Amino acid sequence: MSPILLSSADETAALAVQLGAKLQAGDVLLLEGDIGAGKTHFARSLIQSLLTVSEDVPSPTFTLVQMYETEKAELWHADLYRLTSPDEVVELGLVDAFEDAICLVEWPDRLAELRPDTALTLTFALGETTGSRILTPSFNAPRWSSVVGAILDG
Repeated sequence: MSPILLSSADETAALAVQLGAKLQAGDVLLLEGDIGAGKTHFARSLIQSLLTVSEDVPSPTFTLVQMYETEKAELWHADLYRLTSPDEVVELGLVDAFEDAICLVEWPDRLAELRPDTALTLTFALGETTGSRILTPSFNAPRWSSVVGAILDG
């Protein structure tokens, strides 16, 4: 898929809200990109859009996983930056959550062979202008073609 230029933090948040509206139980989003590329801002915006009661959405950098109840499904926001082995991912219960929760995973390279084939990967990079980001979606599962297409057309 072609990269998407997001001109501001507000555009990044708006895209997250649009995508959040399309998610369902068992969906996994893998958020890739360097520190400061916009992964956590995107995740916070998406999570806030699915909460029935607004609450603080902290980065799970130190807790590793934050869980939220939404009307669609339980939502897991994981930051795997501090993990050193895929075995630690299993210990967190994240692999089981892939089956019936909505999962947002930052630093998915730590998943190694546990990376779900059905996931939507969103790669974030800094844009040329201040506050802009370049987002590149990639996927293998046919489901994401219509979801991403609807967001880009909408």
